[in-house]
Amino acid sequence: MKNRDLAFWLFLTPVLLGLGLVVIVPLIYGTIYSFTDWNGLTANKFIGFDHYIKLLQDEGFLNSIWFTIKFSVVTVFLLNFFGLALALLVTRKLKSSNLLRTVFFMPNLIGGLILGFIWQFIFVSVFDDAGKLLGIEGLQGWLSTTTTGFWGLVILTVWQMAGYIMIIYIAYLQNIPTELIESSKIDGANSFQRFKSITFPLVAPAFTVSMFLTLSTSFKMYDQNLSLTGGGPFESTQMVAMNIVKTAFGANEMAYGQAKAVIFFIIVAVISLTQVYYNKKREVDM
Repeated sequence: MKNRDLAFWLFLTPVLLGLGLVVIVPLIYGTIYSFTDWNGLTANKFIGFDHYIKLLQDEGFLNSIWFTIKFSVVTVFLLNFFGLALALLVTRKLKSSNLLRTVFFMPNLIGGLILGFIWQFIFVSVFDDAGKLLGIEGLQGWLSTTTTGFWGLVILTVWQMAGYIMIIYIAYLQNIPTELIESSKIDGANSFQRFKSITFPLVAPAFTVSMFLTLSTSFKMYDQNLSLTGGGPFESTQMVAMNIVKTAFGANEMAYGQAKAVIFFIIVAVISLTQVYYNKKREVDM
């Protein structure tokens, strides 16, 4: 038993060291620096909550939070909807199911910056040419307005991550006992009733995991936002991560940017932990 305990801690130590050095220590130092006049090199004096008071009056930061929240709500719903739909499709014992799984998952392998530039070309060039050819004004000028820029980011994110979320749902769908499905068919349950009473309750844990991943990813998105819209037009599609980076490295206000990052961390942590708590509770109720 002692040998197993020692082996356990030996294997766990590198992970704990990595977590401490990469996450915990920077978080502590960053929080401390947010109360100073730190410029990236030195911190000469303690200024208290000045940065936090300032960010409450920063319209650009507040607008980026609201935009990020709207974006996250829409993408979390669509990603879980399409992820589950794709998982149900490829688990129907089709001859091409393995090929479909590969095709649906492949966009997740493309880097965020590259993906953003690809979709920028599609929205700006392909959509614009198609709109002019078909005489549809709605296809022209994509990414030039706040609304189309918002939906452009949503489309990009759903296209990239739906296949990844699909894999999570597949793992739970394949663990559903076939006896339950066969029994429900004998009892006369239709497809919707089987999904509502058997499939959905049994994949509830996958929903908890998927919602956590999609929430955290949506809130922290930066590279796709940078390459697709750059925050434009007039910073109306700027998400929180981009706003923080521009504050810290663009305006060289390191301490102020760090204060924004601390608030952002608290928001993401509270929302993520809250949804995990309620989803876990709902799993027990089911």
